Amino acid sequence: MKNLPLSTQIFLLLICILALLTAVSIFLPQGNLIPGQELPASKPVLAVANAILVLVIYGGLGLLGIYLSGKIGLPPLWDNKITAVRRFLHPALIGTGIGIFFIAADLLFQQLRGLQPLPHPPFPTSLVASATAGIGEEILFRLFFISLWVWILSHLLLKKRWFKQIFWIVSVFSALVFAGAHLPSLMILSGFKAVGDIPPFLLVEVLLLNGVLSLFAAAGLKKYGFLAAAGIHFWADVIWHVLWGGLQ
Repeated sequence: MKNLPLSTQIFLLLICILALLTAVSIFLPQGNLIPGQELPASKPVLAVANAILVLVIYGGLGLLGIYLSGKIGLPPLWDNKITAVRRFLHPALIGTGIGIFFIAADLLFQQLRGLQPLPHPPFPTSLVASATAGIGEEILFRLFFISLWVWILSHLLLKKRWFKQIFWIVSVFSALVFAGAHLPSLMILSGFKAVGDIPPFLLVEVLLLNGVLSLFAAAGLKKYGFLAAAGIHFWADVIWHVLWGGLQ
């Protein structure tokens, strides 16, 4: 472990934290992804199985993402040239601003669509979910997805040309995929049978909120590295799900 680069050591620590929190979430209120449905196994078994899946899948894709991000010139997970203020404080401030935007947008869309507020997990599930989303979703949709496709398109196909343009095109696609990935859980929680059943204003809201978060996280990844992207996501979710959700 000591012989590994510091960035890799920190990443492995984050993966262990992600696996632990994923296991713990099984035992928290509304920890089941499908409310009201019988679990396929006992909670301890599910907790261990989920933790193993996280270690294998997220760990593997994340390590590949770290490798590819280095190939395309993105900042390493830990860069001594990047100050703590830029690595931690700036993402916290940006994430807080995004969380406030989420609240304002949801209040506006409530008036437009005439529906209930978007659902939030209860505390402390909301806090654990904020951490797992900040780490796990940023590994999948930013560190891995963006690094992979920018490497394929810009470095392999275009011989390292048009990096910035390709990066932001891929980031937009990442935002769309990220937003789309939230639709199944929205359908389950809201009782919709198909995507076509989701009211248009609600669909626009989900795409807007997740899209805004995605693009800011991508910018953080490009400028300061993965920890900045994860920090932006985490603090946005803390404001949105933990604080605002706790008031609902």
